Amino acid sequence: MLRFWRATVNTRNGLAFAIRSEQAIREELVALALSLPFAWLIGVTVMRRFELVAMVVLVLVVELLNTAIEKLADRLTTDHDPQIGRVKDMGSAAVGGALVVAGLFWLFAIAERMGAI
Repeated sequence: MLRFWRATVNTRNGLAFAIRSEQAIREELVALALSLPFAWLIGVTVMRRFELVAMVVLVLVVELLNTAIEKLADRLTTDHDPQIGRVKDMGSAAVGGALVVAGLFWLFAIAERMGAI
């Protein structure tokens, strides 16, 4: 039980730090808050609503991982390093990929709601 409690505290601390230090995290939390009522309006089924919100959560999770990579890379060196730059670019590409998938999923759900599919 103590291990579970410590993991919970670490999770809260990490999320709090990310919220304080990263604008992208704050923006994605706003998107998550907005996704709740919009998923209710757009989703045809309860499962589709859940999936729409889950896609926004996925983007947030990938952004948290990207932020962790960037913070670690910045801790390693403040000098410009081409390899570290490529690692950061890959993290950004992961976020971009997650955004594309989430966007396509939402577009599909909108089309489904409109009867186009």
